[in-house]
Amino acid sequence: MFSKTKTTTIISRAEGICSGLSMYIVLFLFTIMFLAFTIVSVADKVPPMRVIPFQSGEKLKYRGTWGIIPAGELTLEVLPKETINGIEAYHFVMITKTNATVDLIYKIRERQDSYVDTGMTHSIFYKKKTESKHPRDISINFNWEKREATYINFGRKEAPINILPGTFDPLALFYVLRFQNMNENSEFYVPLTDGKLNIEVRTIVGKRAMINIKGKMYDTFEITPNMEIKDKLDEVVKKSDEPQLKVWVTADEKKFPVKIRAKVGIISFDFDLETDLP
Repeated sequence: MFSKTKTTTIISRAEGICSGLSMYIVLFLFTIMFLAFTIVSVADKVPPMRVIPFQSGEKLKYRGTWGIIPAGELTLEVLPKETINGIEAYHFVMITKTNATVDLIYKIRERQDSYVDTGMTHSIFYKKKTESKHPRDISINFNWEKREATYINFGRKEAPINILPGTFDPLALFYVLRFQNMNENSEFYVPLTDGKLNIEVRTIVGKRAMINIKGKMYDTFEITPNMEIKDKLDEVVKKSDEPQLKVWVTADEKKFPVKIRAKVGIISFDFDLETDLP
């Protein structure tokens, strides 16, 4: 049993992480990323014939706006595969940059790198470097023999935490979503970690609909991620009160994210795809 003081501390920390995730979407132009539904766990074994929805060389660029006010840009890219700790891995990159207007309030220049096994079953390594008022030089080492993740910032290593099977890093979530079979009114769960806490993302696939982005029509699924932050691997200490993020992906085998909507309080930010899709 947790003492009242410890429980309060855990909840306070969880609330801070939830708030940080919401602000992260705004300031870093990110998202990081969920009744009668069909439930699927991404920790299950991946079917060997599943179509890979992305490939090396894919580069998607987004423009962020707050209403009609430009806010910055975000780029998602798939680089050539690499071998990390003897394991062949996909290499995903996200680069975010605020524009001159937002720079006056909170300037951000950031790069994230995610390495995920080619079976798309778990993360292998993650790093993030941020240039801002609050700089970061973060890495997360995944030890799957011990089932642990270790958080490091500017070389300072924290105590490892236990993680669930099939756990991913924050950036990998974008690509894990694309790897799922999607149907209207279905859901699946993604275990996630920031290196400090375990986060279970319940991802709800909503209705299929046509949306207009800069004069182009896209046939899409609307995806809503909801997050539960856990202390122990099976104990929820914080649930998101309402969806803070929505993602629209194309309703084909590629599942390209074409629109991201982040909500903080009553304010919404949209990130629309600029890249022409094949």
